[in-house]
Amino acid sequence: MKPITRRTLFAATAGTAACSNPPSTAEKPQVQILKAPSYGQELFETVRRIFSHAKLDLRGKRVILKPNLVEFDPRTAINTHPMVVHAVLEAARASGATDIRIAEAPGHRRISWDVAEAAGYFSEIPGFTKLFTDLNTADFREVNIPSPHSGLKSLHLPTSVLGADLLISIPKLKTHHWVGATLSLKNMFGIVPGAIYGWPKNVLHWAGIDESIADIHKLLPPHFCIVDGVTGMEGNGPIQGTPKQAGVLIAGHDMPAVDATCARIMHLNPAMIRYLQLAATNGQLEEGAIIQTGETIASVATPFALLPRFEPFRLRP
Repeated sequence: MKPITRRTLFAATAGTAACSNPPSTAEKPQVQILKAPSYGQELFETVRRIFSHAKLDLRGKRVILKPNLVEFDPRTAINTHPMVVHAVLEAARASGATDIRIAEAPGHRRISWDVAEAAGYFSEIPGFTKLFTDLNTADFREVNIPSPHSGLKSLHLPTSVLGADLLISIPKLKTHHWVGATLSLKNMFGIVPGAIYGWPKNVLHWAGIDESIADIHKLLPPHFCIVDGVTGMEGNGPIQGTPKQAGVLIAGHDMPAVDATCARIMHLNPAMIRYLQLAATNGQLEEGAIIQTGETIASVATPFALLPRFEPFRLRP
């Protein structure tokens, strides 16, 4: 008898995860909240459950996995943990995806490979060097922004991302010293090539960070989000904050709805986060506008420490 591996376990259940399309925009968005107390092997089963519940149809699809890689400091929790990315990779393979790339364009380091190696991606993700695409230097094309919020009329975006059948954002649950919180939408800064926009994406900062986030969101291919909230970051994030144990993964197709859920878990009012105000189009920020599945927000919510300027963002009883 052949041994049971993580991949065969996923394959046995992939049929239930490949039978329907994402919900239509006319429906209330659904966001899953699953407890994930550690970065152990149980993450693979938890992510499999996320894929199964979302009924992701990835057979024959081209998939981009977009983690959050910024800097590395072994004393804290800056980047998406490699075990979460590995679990998403295996789930995508088991769901039938035929072309999977892990792609990122770190804003602080010009050599993306160094950040990935320091963060443990080489050692924790088998075959990482063959899977990784450095979006800072990848081929790109210019795309016009319809009704831009920022001062930009167009954006240069990687052709690999624009051509993907599904883009999976895998950010870290963190506070942010400029916009309050960095979640699945802010993670999309990392698809914009530094070779065009500078380090740390200075052109987007000058055009307005919140506004640029909302503009990028308009240009994304079909997407899904899985937020690494096992250990997040509070205080002076996204780099100099303190690790914060939250013990959750948050997932869904609708980025504003996922981020609004993350904000509430962090005890933040999503309506106070400007890029969420700009990106939300179907009332996703309102109480009761999202169908929560899995755990309730109340059962996993934990207040994240904030810089004093963001205390008005605090969600009040």
